Amino acid sequence: MENNEDVISIFETLVKIPSPSLNEHNVAKQIMEYTYLNGINAYLDDYQNVIVKIPPTSNNPSKAPLCLSAHMDVVGDNSEIKLCYSDDKKYIKTDGSRTLGADDKAGISAALNLAIYLSKNKNISHSGLEIVFTRDEETNMTGINNVKFDSLEAQDVLVLDSDSLGNFEIAGAGYTKIDIELKTALGGHSGNDIADKKRYNAAKLIAKLVDKLPNGVYKSENGFTITSCNLGSIVAGADIGLERLIEKAKNEGFESIKKPYSKFLMPLNTDNVINTSAYAHYSLRSSNKKYEAELLNKFQKEIDKFNKKYKDLASAQMEVKIHMLPFEKSQNQAMAQIAKNAAKNINLDIKIQSFHAGAETHIYANKTNKFNKKFRPILLGVANIFSMHSPNEKMETESLRRGYEFVREIFLEYNK
Repeated sequence: MENNEDVISIFETLVKIPSPSLNEHNVAKQIMEYTYLNGINAYLDDYQNVIVKIPPTSNNPSKAPLCLSAHMDVVGDNSEIKLCYSDDKKYIKTDGSRTLGADDKAGISAALNLAIYLSKNKNISHSGLEIVFTRDEETNMTGINNVKFDSLEAQDVLVLDSDSLGNFEIAGAGYTKIDIELKTALGGHSGNDIADKKRYNAAKLIAKLVDKLPNGVYKSENGFTITSCNLGSIVAGADIGLERLIEKAKNEGFESIKKPYSKFLMPLNTDNVINTSAYAHYSLRSSNKKYEAELLNKFQKEIDKFNKKYKDLASAQMEVKIHMLPFEKSQNQAMAQIAKNAAKNINLDIKIQSFHAGAETHIYANKTNKFNKKFRPILLGVANIFSMHSPNEKMETESLRRGYEFVREIFLEYNK
């Protein structure tokens, strides 16, 4: 086995290269240089993602390659990255002036080091390795969405992008946005018309409706949240306030508008009008489509009750927009057993679990490969990363060595 210090050397080289979203070309260039120097087949696709392919050394046609995936962009800008170690040498970090970018240079380093390892050990029998290094994961996921998935033969994909060593995440929540619009039939003057009981205030009614709607965790399994919804905002009477805010910004400049903007906006709204419109905005996250459908049905039932109660005087309607499809648990859990065996081989604790956020796993889970088979992605943690996306970000050095070892052992177990 090779010296695991190599993965740290690769990480240090890559992490010194700034690569904000859609400005990853220098990192891609460095990856291509590594592959060229080690005789590894790699190319840039039409979107400038890096695709690496190592051909199989075994003659088993029934066994597909394994795919690794990581993203090249980081949260941060193009400013210089001054790398340093903690006093006890346990952590790699920056001087505190910007983010480190261990998300996801740690994943790239582990994947690239495995490719180099295989290039130097051609006697290892395996079914091939495919690696996808994507652009723009942190902002719009345009990189992964421009991958030509029908060029990949693998079905099992390890997305090396979790923030904790040993996390083996088999499902991830999708992201759905819910917008509720409430209208009343009659407005009026807040003084002259206030006694008319048919003139409902939309702001008051949206509060009543929201009080009946679900919020928080809807379903959980084994201590992990599977389905939830969260009220993001309630807005009423904002049109006049926004007009005044825009006028104030034009006349006095944006520096005159103080945060929090919502608090600043309130006194700009008129209070002598009985509101006729109001809005509520929710996010719904779920890694189970059945539970998501159940939760949306509960929303609709409450809205139907509301519309029945206030018929002809007020009404509410719901608009549902899918922002990201869920990454559902695969029926085939062979990779989980492979990971358990690999972890045991190197005495590593792993956590098989779901996660309640989005990642590139979600895109893979809803795509098919060259043979029209659905991908089976896993989100895998290869390093312990702390204060991610902040100037205080740091990575535990030993964890990346162990993370690479884990990825290598999974590959070897996969090919037994």
